[in-house]
Order: sequence, then C-alpha cells, then structure tokens
Amino acid sequence: MSVITFNRRSTTGVLASSNPADIFPNWQGANERWLFLSPHDDDIICGCGLTFIAALESGITTFAGVVTNGKMGYCTPEERTTIADTRKQECTDSFTTLGLPKDRLYFLGFDDGSLNRQGGRRFATGAPDDGPVIENATGLQNSLVWLLRQTRPNRLFVPTFTDLHPDHKFTNSEAMISIFHAQGSIWPELGEPIPEIPAIYEYAAYSNFLTPPTLKITVSEDLFERKINGILQYKSQKQIDLTIKIQRENGVDEFIREAEFDVFDPKICKALFAEAEKIGKTTL
Repeated sequence: MSVITFNRRSTTGVLASSNPADIFPNWQGANERWLFLSPHDDDIICGCGLTFIAALESGITTFAGVVTNGKMGYCTPEERTTIADTRKQECTDSFTTLGLPKDRLYFLGFDDGSLNRQGGRRFATGAPDDGPVIENATGLQNSLVWLLRQTRPNRLFVPTFTDLHPDHKFTNSEAMISIFHAQGSIWPELGEPIPEIPAIYEYAAYSNFLTPPTLKITVSEDLFERKINGILQYKSQKQIDLTIKIQRENGVDEFIREAEFDVFDPKICKALFAEAEKIGKTTL
C-alpha cells in the first residue's frame, strides 16, 4: 500500500500528516492546482519527483512546464542534431511513468543553456533567434505568463534561486516577475489574469537552499521506485547510473523550501525606523 507523509518544520517542532490539507496553508480542496517548472526535462523528477508524485497521488490537479528543449544534452557527436527530439520523447515517457496526463505537460521550447539571452518579452520579428512565439511575441516572460494563465495554479514549484546552473536561476527569477504580470491586466492576448499570486515553493537540484527547507515529503518504497523508473526513461543520458545511485542514497525523503513573493512594502521600512527611534535619535 502506498504511503505519503507531509511534514512541516517550525519553531515548535514538526507537524506530520498524510493529508496535505493539514500541512499546506490556505488549502483550496478540489480547487488545488500545482504547477511545477522545470528548466530542463529531468529537473522536476530529480529535484522534486517525490513531491510531484505525492501531488498526483493526492488527487491534486498537477501540471509540469519544461522550459528548455534539451538541445545541449548530447553526449556523442552523432546526437547533436537529434538529441532535442530524443529528450522530448524521453521526458514524455518519464512523466507518463509518474502518472501525469499528457495534456498537463507543457514544453516551452527555449534553447537549452542560454536562457539568460531569452528573458523578458518582445514582439517576434521572424528572425532565427526569435525563440518560441505565442501571440506574435517571444521571450521567457511571454511564455511563462501564458502558461500561468493557462494552468492557473495556486501553488508554484520552481528551482531554488541559489542554484549554480544559470538556467535554473533564470527560470526562478523570470517566474517571479511573470507571476506579477500574470495577475495583472497587461498583455490580455495571453489569457485571463490569474485570480491570486500562487504560493511559491523551491526545490533543490545542484545547490543548497538560501534558508533551510520547511517541508519534507516522505513516501513508501513503491512510490520511490516509480520515481526511479521515471528517471530511467532518460536513456540518452550517459550519467544515468550515477543519478540513480545518488537518488537511492538520498532515499525516500525530499525537501522543499517555502518562499515568499516579496513585494516592496514601505510600511515595513517605516516600522523598522520607528523601532530604532525608540532607542534614540540624533539630529545633526
């Protein structure tokens, strides 16, 4: 029998429950919608695959968005012109193994390894380096705003901003400003504005979190093996044996950091100065 335990760490201890509604604040019941963003096709399954499986097993409407096209993932010269198609099929097979319906998997199609050159939003010109075009515009913010308005998540999972890989860091930062845009009325051709800013959660791939994680997801061995089987779909990757070894060493626990959508609030700054003035104020 499959078992999932959601754990929340706080200053008063750890709260554990098999029911995510007990652990995740502002639970919306049947209206829960989780979107996982993956800079590369295998980042979700390697970085937060157990959380992804737990969402599916809990009946949560779950989506995955793969940002890049995998074209830099070749390991032999012969694969250079075919690897993008190979990785897309492997990714589809991997998410199918996890149990994700195919219509909830989105491929944004940006060039792998150069997301820092594809930020923002601009009108397409028909040039070879335009990148993916939606509503005659291109750029990562164009695609992410469109994706957010299509999926309308109340929880968003992104790679940690502290990650060493530039594609991971850039996916995080572009997602944050895209949330701001997606909730507003700007760019109406990309869809109806989302009703609220989703709660933000970070998963780790290469680097540690900025602050310690607050959530732990623990699953039974059968669900862990589903994650392993999902990773095994990436047959083109020559380091897959090492990846599996690392995953087995890490075991059935996975860690997530709750992050903040930190909008500037002058009231907080005023309060800090007011508190300091209670100690003393010197006017020169």
